[in-house]
Order: sequence, then C-alpha cells, then structure tokens
Amino acid sequence: MIPEGLANLLRAASSISKLLIVTHNDPDPDAIGAAMALSYFLKERCGIQSEVVYYGIIGRAENRAMVKYLGNVLRPVAEGDFDQGTAIAMVDTQPGAGNNPVGDVGDVRIVLDHHTERSETRHVDCAEVHPSLGACSTLMTAFLREAGLEIPTSLATALFYGIKTDTRGLSRGTSAYDVQAYFYLQPLIDIDGLAEIEYARVPADYFKGLATMLKNLRIYRNIAVAWLGDLVYPGMAAEMADLLLRLEGIDWVVSSSVFNDTMIISVRTHDRAGGAEVLVLTLVADEGTAGGHGMLAGGQIPLNGRDPLKVNQLIVKRTMSYFGLPRGMTGTRLAKFG
Repeated sequence: MIPEGLANLLRAASSISKLLIVTHNDPDPDAIGAAMALSYFLKERCGIQSEVVYYGIIGRAENRAMVKYLGNVLRPVAEGDFDQGTAIAMVDTQPGAGNNPVGDVGDVRIVLDHHTERSETRHVDCAEVHPSLGACSTLMTAFLREAGLEIPTSLATALFYGIKTDTRGLSRGTSAYDVQAYFYLQPLIDIDGLAEIEYARVPADYFKGLATMLKNLRIYRNIAVAWLGDLVYPGMAAEMADLLLRLEGIDWVVSSSVFNDTMIISVRTHDRAGGAEVLVLTLVADEGTAGGHGMLAGGQIPLNGRDPLKVNQLIVKRTMSYFGLPRGMTGTRLAKFG
C-alpha cells in the first residue's frame, strides 16, 4: 500500500519547522482522528509542532463528543493562518477539492487522503493519496506502526472510530488494510470512552430534522429521496442519509438540505460496485463542488439567494434522470411504502 509512504512523509517534514494541519470543512471522525495522528507523528518522530484547524461546524453529537474526548485541541481557522510562509498539511481532503478553507493560497507540503487524486495534488511534496482505502485513519495507523511509535489510548480510540464510521463497521468501501488497522487498534482503545462518543446525547433539533425528513420523504422504486429543509448543522444531511439506508427495500439514498445559503447533498448506496461519487457529481453538475468514493459521497451548491425548493426540485429531476426513471413519476410516501 505505502512502500515509500513513510519515507516520503519524513522527507517532506525535514524542511518544516512548524505546520498547520487542515481537515475538510465540518470534519468527521475520520478526518479528526487522522489529523490528530499526523500531529502526534510529527511531534514524536520529527520534533515538529503543529496545530489542527478546520472551517465550519462540528455539529454531529458524536463528533462533538470525540473532540471533547481528545481534549478540544482542534480549533477553527483564524485570520492569517494561511499567510505566506506557513507550511500546510491537508488531511482527508486535497487542494482544489472545494471542501476546505485553503483554496488557492497557502504553502501545501503534505496531502494525506483516500479519495480520488486531484491534479492539484500532484505538485505537492508529499502526496499520499490512496483511493482504495476506506478511511484516512487507516493510512495514519500504518504510518505510526511502520515508524515504531506507540499509539496512545485516546489516539487509538479516535483512529478506530474514524475507520469504523467511514467504513460503517468494515461493511462498505473496505480494503484489507482497513481490516488490518481496525483489528490492530481494537485492543488499544478506551472502551468506555468509545461508548461515550458513539452514544452521545443528541439535541432536540435532531428529532425536528428527523420529523421533517420523514414527512418529505419520497421513494422511487429502490431510491429514497429526502428533503430536510433548513439545518442546524450541515452534517445532519449525511446523518439522515445513513439512517435511511437502513430502510428495507432501499439501495440508494439522496438527501438534501440547506445550511447558510448552501444546498447540502448526501448520497449513500448499498451497491458494492459503488457509484455514489458519480451520482453526486451528476446532481451538482457545474453549480458547486462534490466528492466521495464508493458507497458514500456529498456535495454543495451555493444558492446565492435562489429558492432552495426549486433547487431541490432540480436535484430530484437529475436523480430520476440518472436512474432512468420515467418523467412525471410520483414518489411514494413512506406511509404507503412496503
């Protein structure tokens, strides 16, 4: 998987004295765990001090609990972070992906990701991009092991949860390396700490969003299309898509919602052949940004004042066209499904 990966990482780190580690916007457990692991690796192996920063919101209850468990060491991006001369590492995202705050500025030296490699990434000193992996935390676990570093309990717990969530317990988009890392970390984790993260209490807004989703849900054969309306935090769209994928008879889920004048789209599928990224790219078209891999993907379309309901109608039409559904087909409400 990474025959020269550790050497590449150490080579890139040799010219860095201080580093800013940037995750994708609204970071999930995999991005958080992998970023914290990179920070730990660079300190222990190279003597490099780093900070982990993000843009957006850590809204999902489990994600907030994970950050709290790790000591609240992540911080939001601040003005001046990307001033010229600041070395940057990007984790679980890439230059030009559109889902991070780096944009065209900043001195990106390291990219660690498990999504499709972008052309902008090929110019980075150390670009370890492995689309075959189910989680970025798998990659960092491999680096820590190869470097002979002992993994602290809290970090092992974060990496384990990152792999577990991104691969849905090794059931989607999983490689042999993900399985190996998962079972290597399992004896090292804090079981009580993991339970506190996984079963974190959720706010009332979660159930309000759930009620809105169920009311507006439409089912087209084996495809569930959900409209959530306005969100309190952007990660709820993905959260509801994961939940809907458990519905018997459903193989595909498209959920959409609005957050800060932006349409948030999440796609999930049971199809082991993948295709979630292709679908979300089709839905977004040239109006925004999108990405993913295999069985899960997400996208964003800036509304710029447009009526979100009309944009959502466009997403529904594109979904129907993608799957070859007849025009004018009326989706079935949940109460009449099954």
